[in-house]
Amino acid sequence: MTELLYQTDSYLKEFEATVTAIDPENHGIILNRTAFYPGGGGQPPDKGTLTIGGQVYHVSRAKKIGGEIVHLIEEAELPETGQEATGRIDWERRYKLMRTHTAMHILCGVIWRDYGASVTGGNMEPLKGRMDFEFETMRRELVQEIENSINAEVANAREVRVAILPREEAFQIPDLIRTKINLLPEGITQVRVVEIVGLDLQADGGTHVRNTSEVGRLKVVDYKSKGKINKRIYLEVEP
Repeated sequence: MTELLYQTDSYLKEFEATVTAIDPENHGIILNRTAFYPGGGGQPPDKGTLTIGGQVYHVSRAKKIGGEIVHLIEEAELPETGQEATGRIDWERRYKLMRTHTAMHILCGVIWRDYGASVTGGNMEPLKGRMDFEFETMRRELVQEIENSINAEVANAREVRVAILPREEAFQIPDLIRTKINLLPEGITQVRVVEIVGLDLQADGGTHVRNTSEVGRLKVVDYKSKGKINKRIYLEVEP
């Protein structure tokens, strides 16, 4: 299995690896280790490049296929197994996604703390995203209150910590799963948890900044009703 470098260091922009397999069907490369996030939990996959044997391969996305992370490449020719590779993440895009993902956890943490509402869905792209919550009603005054609260948590400069715990230990944490449906398969023996110290603690596989102060100013740009007890909040992060 590929070593997932992004799980313990979201700030790793470049890494060395070895080509362990080729996926001709998906026109991709499998490495023994990678910093490319394959997408999931609403966060899009990483893009970037792999330099192998003097050739630069453009990674259009990383994707989890059959339990392996496959780096889908744009070039016609695939490299050979056993070759050394240097991977480089599209850092400008990745860092925007890290800020956005942490912003979503701030939003989730504030709404859980202040209103006890569970998450029912979410998605994001660089510097904007949306989350759905179990709210019966949503009004402008409430939205402004939420916006003020999430910006206060950015200003609080809370540390963001990541840990990988045995499943049994992780599930002893109250309210670890904030989504309405538990998305963790039974076969998962270790659980990665992301903590915004003093605000939020969730099971999560994506990449995050180290401190909420890195997120920047947040703005709730819209809100909609998506059902009787399902309200959607649209969030943007300052450039």
